[in-house]
Amino acid sequence: MLIVETQEATPWPDALDWETRAGEAVAAALALTPYASLADAAPLVEVAVRLTDDAEVHALNRDFRGKDKPTNVLSFPQVQDDLLAGLANSDDGEILLGDIVLARETCAREAGEKGVSIVDHATHLIVHGMLHLVGYDHMEDASAGAMEALEVKALASLGIANPYADQD
Repeated sequence: MLIVETQEATPWPDALDWETRAGEAVAAALALTPYASLADAAPLVEVAVRLTDDAEVHALNRDFRGKDKPTNVLSFPQVQDDLLAGLANSDDGEILLGDIVLARETCAREAGEKGVSIVDHATHLIVHGMLHLVGYDHMEDASAGAMEALEVKALASLGIANPYADQD
């Protein structure tokens, strides 16, 4: 069973039920991967989403990635890629897939630059972060294209337009 725990560490705009929105975004992304069965697995499968500010994300980015600046989203997988396939059959009571952390100010600035709502942009970033938790990356063109295609499909299932449409 998939559980998404959301913590709003600092107030985020739009008086939205972020817990529900994060859960929808995580589930939409997971459903498109080879690990979709984790959503209905016997063990409790948890993803933590933290909505915070640029200062916290800046510190995390510096401490864990060696990049001394804030970024929009960070993902911290807790399961090695090669172990993901066997998780649905695990006899563990609970499996933490990982953490997704979003920076409010960076997210708001990027949403403004793209002309989209912060809710839609944050949803995109949660989808993106979830794909990282299950082993997707965008280090090479082929893997970036595959990851972007999954993001577009997950977002479409949530009624959100293709965030890459203007980049073509």
